[in-house]
Amino acid sequence: MDGTLFQTDEILELSLDEAFSRLRSLNKWDKETPIDKYREIMGVPLPKVWETLLPNHSVEEREQTDTYFLKRLIENISSGKGALYPNVKEVFSYLKENNCSIYIASNGLTEYLKAIISYYLLDKWVTETFSIQQIKSLNKSDLVQSIIKKYGITNGAVVGDRLSDINAAKDNGLVSIGCNFDFAREDELSQADMVIDDLTELQTILPKLHK
Repeated sequence: MDGTLFQTDEILELSLDEAFSRLRSLNKWDKETPIDKYREIMGVPLPKVWETLLPNHSVEEREQTDTYFLKRLIENISSGKGALYPNVKEVFSYLKENNCSIYIASNGLTEYLKAIISYYLLDKWVTETFSIQQIKSLNKSDLVQSIIKKYGITNGAVVGDRLSDINAAKDNGLVSIGCNFDFAREDELSQADMVIDDLTELQTILPKLHK
């Protein structure tokens, strides 16, 4: 979802700044919002995010910040402040017309993912959306494995912008397609089977995958 279908940075900085403004108002933060640090670790599960951004805060304070951050994200999505990447709906339509099933496997939390699916009506194309919350290990490879088992998938591809997506493909015998989008890193993308700069490239890749 994040950094592949949904342009998270459209609401990320806003929501993160709101979360840290709350901490400042409680005299629990006295520096700038660490947006650059968050960009570096974008894609990891949220508990690890707060361990990194708030290393000197208690677990309780991290959880409270996490709850507030999620609330702000959802409200900003629901008020239309976010955006999908270009051509998402067109590519989804193409994939469905060509008998492909679409599943979303995300490190995002369930309520957050629901907000995006609902606002952009993505369930018109997406069979099911899976959150990392559904897996005890918080490992995306395990999350993708659960989708494969549930739907009896024998071949397919994982499309994503971070190493966790690429590894999820490799660990499950699927093709890895790296997205060279906002949060992507060159050293991670180099490990993918193929790399795209725009989702529309999936339309040319699909016939090759069928072969």
